[in-house]
Amino acid sequence: MNFNNTTETQIIEKIKQLKLLILDVDGVLTDGRLFFDHQGQEYKSFHARDGHGIKLLQQTGVEIAVISGRKSQSVALRMKNLGIKHVYQGHEHKVAAFEEILSTIGISAEQAAHVGDDLLDLPLMKRAGLGFAVQDANFAVKDYADCITENGGGLGAVREICDFIMQTQGSFDKILQGYLS
Repeated sequence: MNFNNTTETQIIEKIKQLKLLILDVDGVLTDGRLFFDHQGQEYKSFHARDGHGIKLLQQTGVEIAVISGRKSQSVALRMKNLGIKHVYQGHEHKVAAFEEILSTIGISAEQAAHVGDDLLDLPLMKRAGLGFAVQDANFAVKDYADCITENGGGLGAVREICDFIMQTQGSFDKILQGYLS
C-alpha cells in the first residue's frame, strides 16, 4: 500500500475509526474490461481473493457497500453471493447513494472509506474519511487518493485493502488463527 496525500499515522487513525468500505465495481472489483456475447449479454470477471477478503472484513464488523455507475445482473448476483446488503447500481452521481448508506448505517462520512479508479469516484473520495485508488486508476484519481494499492483493479486490490484494514484494526491475527487451528 502506498500513501499519497496523508501520513501513515493519519491513515492509521482514520482506519481505526472505519465502519464502512464502499467499492466501485468496474475497474475496482473487476479489471474494467467489459465482455458482451453476440446477444448483448454482459459478462464480468471478479477475483476470488477479493471476494474472500470482503467476507473476512465483514466478519470483523466493517460494513461493505457497492456504488456503481453501471447496472449489471452479474454484479447483483456476485454481491448477493458475498452478502453485501448495500448495493447501488446505475448511480453515475454517487453522492446521493453515499448519503443514503451513511444514514441507513448511522455513521459519519469520516467513518467511511471509498475505493475508486475513475473520475466518477472523485466526489465520494473527497467526502469519505479515506480514499483509496487502485494501482491502475486514472492519474487524477490517484492524485486525490490517500492510499494507492499495489495491485490493479480486479487483480487483488480489494483484498489488499481488506487485509490492510484488518491488520490496522487489529483483527487480522484472529482471522488468521481461525485458519491455523
